[in-house]
Amino acid sequence: MSQDNDKRRLSAQDASFLYMERPEAPLHIGSIAIFEGTVPYERFVQNIASKIHLIPRYQQRVVPAPFNISHPTWEWDPGFDLHRHVMRVKLDTPGTDAQLMALSARLFEGMLDRNKPLWEIYQVEGLEGNRTAMVSKVHHCLVDGVSGIELLMIVLDVSPDPAPSPPPAVVDAHPPIPPAPSRFIDAIFDNMTERLDRLSDLQKSTVDSMLTGESRTRSALRSLEATQPYMANPVARAPFNKPLTRERRLACSEFSFAEIRGIRASCGGTVNDVVLTVLAGALGRYLEMHGESTQDRNVRILAPVNVRREDERGNLGNRVSMLLIEAPAGERDSVTRLRTITETTEKLKRQNVASGTEILSDLLGGVPPAIQSLAGLLPPPPNNLANLVCTNIPGPMIPLYSVGHRLQAHYPMMPLAWEMGVGCGVTSYDQRLYFGLMADPNAAPDVARLKEFLDQAFVELRSAAGVDRSDLPRVGAAPQPSRGGGRRRGSAAHAAGERMAADAG
Repeated sequence: MSQDNDKRRLSAQDASFLYMERPEAPLHIGSIAIFEGTVPYERFVQNIASKIHLIPRYQQRVVPAPFNISHPTWEWDPGFDLHRHVMRVKLDTPGTDAQLMALSARLFEGMLDRNKPLWEIYQVEGLEGNRTAMVSKVHHCLVDGVSGIELLMIVLDVSPDPAPSPPPAVVDAHPPIPPAPSRFIDAIFDNMTERLDRLSDLQKSTVDSMLTGESRTRSALRSLEATQPYMANPVARAPFNKPLTRERRLACSEFSFAEIRGIRASCGGTVNDVVLTVLAGALGRYLEMHGESTQDRNVRILAPVNVRREDERGNLGNRVSMLLIEAPAGERDSVTRLRTITETTEKLKRQNVASGTEILSDLLGGVPPAIQSLAGLLPPPPNNLANLVCTNIPGPMIPLYSVGHRLQAHYPMMPLAWEMGVGCGVTSYDQRLYFGLMADPNAAPDVARLKEFLDQAFVELRSAAGVDRSDLPRVGAAPQPSRGGGRRRGSAAHAAGERMAADAG
């Protein structure tokens, strides 16, 4: 079919997020963006309207192929209305950060309406300290973490007074959704084209393997070899590894990126290694709080890995693989824990496990779409593989703005699935690192304690690494004055941070 039709058809990986979605496990990603001042609602909507032609997918909805003979396509929504996607809500007085987190978790619950484009933004007004929040939800079939961050750079501005957006090109009216017979014929031809593309890729990879000595089969086998011990040995389930319900709770933290860099310089490893070290330390404390022994105890963390090529930057959709990492939650010495995790991740990188896992995923993508969609209707098997997912998405390290209002903080929100009642999202913005702990309260009613343990584990690692404190985590605290006339969180966090520093020695 035409190039345009190829772009319209969802990839197997994108479509899998639709097939596997359930009411108790909606598969959208999101964030909480907090701005200085009161953002005018209509002006905010108009700003999005002036740029939305740059991201046409946000005006298109998912339309399934008849009988699921192929994956769904993106079709223009004939009733598209921004006001159905950008909505206003207001916090009750006094409008604390705790109220915002509770509201955001409730807004994050539930599946997005598939009868319209799969995204929503809630403008949250009444936040104390003269601030405005934006709670966003975007279906995972539309973006992964990396393309979501690239989208953020389009929706927001790099200055408070940006140049006008380029006007849309003059085009004909958007075509209507094709009737079922046309979609059926398109699906048949697209399936034929995909099979030819797969054959071409196989021939190319065969030639590449002859030239480089590296084959897709060898990479896939190496990935299977690396994960085989995990498959053979069931994971030690954490207290939150339970069947999910539709409820969600959220707890957030933030840390200085300068301190993260200081820890890296002192102890080695990557930013992601530091993140996993802090998370493993927090999980060790959490297990002990629940009366579980942590002696020689490892937690298994699924870490999504970006495999997007340079020429794919700016594309929506998913280009991710997964690494399964065993982290020593029972290791008391935080520097030793970091070095152990660094050795583990470096070994996985040397084995090129992420590429092998991507190849295995591509092979599974060759299963007929009708069978893939039917598999999504079956009950998921028990989770004997991992305790939780932790995704770390690099974000812009410069200040961003929306209609002249500076973005103060940006907390990630991530979906839960497969009996993993806690998930950890991490992103960076403007010299800070933001953690979002999403939980099912029926599996982890005490996620707020896990957040406290996260704060303690970070301060403990920073102290053990000999890194000077640049500032303290501003987490869950009352607002205080900041530049720009707004108010920032910090006073309560300052006192809590002093206690954590004392605990860390």
